[in-house]
Amino acid sequence: MRSLNSILDLSVEELDELIATAKDIAAHPEKYRDSCKYKKLATLFYEPSTRTRLSFEAAMLELGGSVLGFSSANSSSAAKGESMADTAKILSCYADIMAIRHPKDGAPFVASRNASVPVINAGDGMHNHPTQTISREMGRLNGLTIGLCGDLKYGRTVHSLIEAMCRYENIRFVLISPEELKLPGYVKYDVLEKSGFPYEE
Repeated sequence: MRSLNSILDLSVEELDELIATAKDIAAHPEKYRDSCKYKKLATLFYEPSTRTRLSFEAAMLELGGSVLGFSSANSSSAAKGESMADTAKILSCYADIMAIRHPKDGAPFVASRNASVPVINAGDGMHNHPTQTISREMGRLNGLTIGLCGDLKYGRTVHSLIEAMCRYENIRFVLISPEELKLPGYVKYDVLEKSGFPYEE
């Protein structure tokens, strides 16, 4: 298995397969009840999180696995100065996979380069949060007009979603935010305009 640092780590075919598997798990949970039996997920959350951390933990438990980890940097050896690289190396001895949320851009990538188990990026800085999808609600990923409202500058779910959806067809974005929280230029120009997708602010 490999790490997941960015939605761009997955091809469109892999994304579609992942979504299909998630739908099947939701529809037939009993089929997957022991899929992760004897497997351990380490949740390394260096910043506060409720929904994301608990969604990872609940998913692992529902697949028959177990969870260990921490929900605050203050309760880890990071408070004593341990580096992300060292933490990843050490926790690779205790877990089969890690989910990492960190306030610094690129921290999960550093962990993935030093861990001997796969790392899932559960949010880093203002860049990635690649575990979001709208497929379940809409039933498709092509031919959508997507309105994104609120904090588009720092909202990493927004950035990852735009990167993911720009790989599908006939997508249009409506970006709704106050001036000071507008979508950053590197997403607007390097992703939206480079991909040729229409948008309005």
